[in-house]
Amino acid sequence: MTSTATRPVLSKAPGTDNRPGPLLGVLLAAQFMALLDTFIVNVAAPTIRAELAASGAELQLVVAGYATAYAVLLVTGARLGDLLGHRRAYLGGLALFTAASLACGLASGTGQLIAFRIAQGAGAALMIPQVLSLIQRTFTGEARGRALGAYAAVLATGAAAGQVLGGVPVSADLFGTGWRPVFLVNVPIGTVLLVLGARVLPPDVTAGARARRLDLPGLVLLAAAVTLLTVPLVLGHEYDWPLWTWLSLGGSVPVLGAFGVHESRLARRGGAPLIAPGVLRHPGMGVAVLRIALATGVNAGFLFVLTLHLQGGLGHSALRAGLTLAPAAVTFGVVGLTWRRRPAWAAPLLVPGGFLLAAVAALAVGGVLADGTGGGRALLPALGAMGVGLSLAFSPVLTGALATVRPEDAADAGGLLATVTQLGQLVGVAAFGALFLGRAAGGGPGPSADALWATALALAAASGAGAAVGRVRRAR
Repeated sequence: MTSTATRPVLSKAPGTDNRPGPLLGVLLAAQFMALLDTFIVNVAAPTIRAELAASGAELQLVVAGYATAYAVLLVTGARLGDLLGHRRAYLGGLALFTAASLACGLASGTGQLIAFRIAQGAGAALMIPQVLSLIQRTFTGEARGRALGAYAAVLATGAAAGQVLGGVPVSADLFGTGWRPVFLVNVPIGTVLLVLGARVLPPDVTAGARARRLDLPGLVLLAAAVTLLTVPLVLGHEYDWPLWTWLSLGGSVPVLGAFGVHESRLARRGGAPLIAPGVLRHPGMGVAVLRIALATGVNAGFLFVLTLHLQGGLGHSALRAGLTLAPAAVTFGVVGLTWRRRPAWAAPLLVPGGFLLAAVAALAVGGVLADGTGGGRALLPALGAMGVGLSLAFSPVLTGALATVRPEDAADAGGLLATVTQLGQLVGVAAFGALFLGRAAGGGPGPSADALWATALALAAASGAGAAVGRVRRAR
């Protein structure tokens, strides 16, 4: 007999289908679509660069513009869900995301595409925090754990799937549309989800006295810190790292510190900060934040750089490049779904072991491609090991951090971890992308392979840092 503690609790309203299966399916489908769109552009990037005559910096802005808006506005999106209602915010964000996807697919120049990608990121930032909040506040007990496991699995598979699936429409070049279907495919999917979401999402509960105002000063400080950090990473190599790029990078640190001070003071006065200090003090949350940032940064940087090497350096088609990454996609997804089945004694070893495996795999990938060829059969196990390592470094950390958060802290915790995930991806693409593009100048298999090896060393170092994070904390 199932106890009420393990049974999903759902709001009920006339005309609304509140079965947990359809509800979770709609939520996770939107999560998958938004995550897919972060990475599906990687495979299309060389085609976009050729057709729109985009510079390296513009190409990174096409990728990073989405992630920047997504990262900066995620916490605000979570707060808007509290104020407006999660159902209303989810549907509004989904509508904006779908419309912006259509605009991206119809863009006639790089500037338009970057602008519409920023709008797309804003829509995702409003939509995605509601996914976790609705899961946290709708499911309880074992049902909540299973829903969070499915949520983590979607995060684990969406990035890699974007790499694999992105090559299909680009290589097909349907009706001469080239890269455009990677954006236009969101339009019918988003429309269907809007219709289904209007039916299965539970009605919003009036926030009443619990409604909290937006922390506009905090939003400005956070946006400024992220902008100061990311813009020089994206544009620095294109302009040969002038003085302003270093001043901007250095200036991000005190602005981020000012954001932390403001949030703490606001919380002490009884206000509603963007990120509640109490969430950051939650046991294990600090280590989880660092590990998630490193894992997602390595993952995003690795996928972005390897795609550029396969297509730009080796001349592979988008489809071939996507299929080459399939081992990493498959192993990432499988491990993300099955890591819970490990023996109890192995639990403390999963995350540090995953980071160490990712470090070794990054060096292996760089090594087998160092001669300027396709790497042959040796590349496949190296990519598979990379997927296993990064999945072990990410999935247990995210699931563990979310599983113990109180439902009333769901919006803050979800917004924080989603923001860290996006910032990790953004910095990973910008930093590792800048390293690769700066060393691959001139093109051709040789320079591209040399640049990939240098980037592999940096990826391995970042993965090693992820393995050391927990050990440093335990030693204190």
